[in-house]
Amino acid sequence: MAYMTAPAVTKTNAPLPWPENAAAEPFVSVVIPHYNDLAALTNCVRLLEQQTYPRARFEIIVADNNSKCGLDAVRAAAPTATVTLASEQGAGPARNVGISISSGEIIALIDSDCQPDSQWLRRGVEALGAFDFVGGKVIASCRDAQRPNPVEAFEMVFAFDFKRYIEKVGFTGTGNMFVSRGVFDAVGPFRSGLSEDMEWSFRARAKGYRIGYAPLAVVEHPARRDWSDLRVRWTRMLEERYLLVSEQSFGRLKWAVMTLLMPASIAPHAWRVLRSDRLPRLNDKLGAISVLAKLRIWRIGKMLSLLLGADSRR
Repeated sequence: MAYMTAPAVTKTNAPLPWPENAAAEPFVSVVIPHYNDLAALTNCVRLLEQQTYPRARFEIIVADNNSKCGLDAVRAAAPTATVTLASEQGAGPARNVGISISSGEIIALIDSDCQPDSQWLRRGVEALGAFDFVGGKVIASCRDAQRPNPVEAFEMVFAFDFKRYIEKVGFTGTGNMFVSRGVFDAVGPFRSGLSEDMEWSFRARAKGYRIGYAPLAVVEHPARRDWSDLRVRWTRMLEERYLLVSEQSFGRLKWAVMTLLMPASIAPHAWRVLRSDRLPRLNDKLGAISVLAKLRIWRIGKMLSLLLGADSRR
């Protein structure tokens, strides 16, 4: 079954009424997959402890994905969290393990290298009053916002565009996602080895569940800083997306068409860079456009190698 077009999405920026009685607020399980990034995990958990949502009404669960430091070091980095081992490698399996031991009426998913705004939990829970599952806003941040390097500038414009993912494509990333336990249980766990967030969202939509964008549920995610990091990310994304598309009817043909159209996408995306208010300096815009063109050309070769069955991990 193909899922190429997003359903109609009702948009709302207005917060829903907040109950005065804290005991009436739903209990939330915040699930964090983690792998070899103790400093970022510590910061993420620290910011979760500063949420405006009542602390007695949420738990933090860290599903560690075989970090080399061991579970004791992870527990020390996240002392207020429940830490569990997710032995199957991959963010999707780690999230499944974390969810399996959680007890919340609502599941909130965030990545260990994300930095949640103090109202992140509150706003995400509110958004579920209008939708069955939601994705929030993710801001790509760099070390010096006034002087990003070209890769950071590219990421500041294009990375983690959850609004477009949700309203145009029909899926939400799992680095900033809220869903009720009833909906998650009905849809089932994340699959491994492919774009688990996209596949899960498509599966949920096929069951009639409504997806929405929660722009007030904000997290920051560090922008990638060099070409090597960017290439690693896109290698993984393309491999996972190819597996997902290839399962659809005429999937290989769709992939071939997507590959052929890749060069034509450079111009409109360059215009998007030029209009971006996140990059006030012309030099930063030109740097982002150079990375955009380089990445699109590289993606053509990678997509062809996947289509022709070449070893995509070279």
